Amino acid sequence: MRGLKYNVIFLMLLVFVGLAAAQSAGSAGLLSAIKGLCNLVKTLLPTVALLMIIAAGVLYAAGQFMGAETRARASVWATAMLTGAVIAILIAVIAPWILNMVWTGGLTTGSLASMTC
Repeated sequence: MRGLKYNVIFLMLLVFVGLAAAQSAGSAGLLSAIKGLCNLVKTLLPTVALLMIIAAGVLYAAGQFMGAETRARASVWATAMLTGAVIAILIAVIAPWILNMVWTGGLTTGSLASMTC
C-alpha cells in the first residue's frame, strides 16, 4: 500500500511539474500540456491495462502448476494485477471528463470551452 502511495505522489508531482513548465509558455503551452496529458491517459492506460490483464491470466495459470504456497501467492498477485487494470481503465474513462471540467470550468461556450480532451 505504501508503494502505491508513493507512485500516486510521484505521478501528481510529475503532472504539476509539467503544468508549471507549461505556464512559462502561456495559455497555449498549458493547453498543449493538458491535451498531452489527456492523450497519454487515453492511449497509454488502456494499453497498460490490457497487458496487466494478460499478465494476470498467465501468472494465475502458471501458479496452478506450482505448490500450494506458490499457487496462493500467484492468485494474490493476479488479483492485484486485475485490480490495477480495472483502476487504470476507470482512470482512462473518467480523467478526460474531469480534465474538460477543470479546464473549461463547466462552461459550454466561449474560448475555454473549445478545449476538448
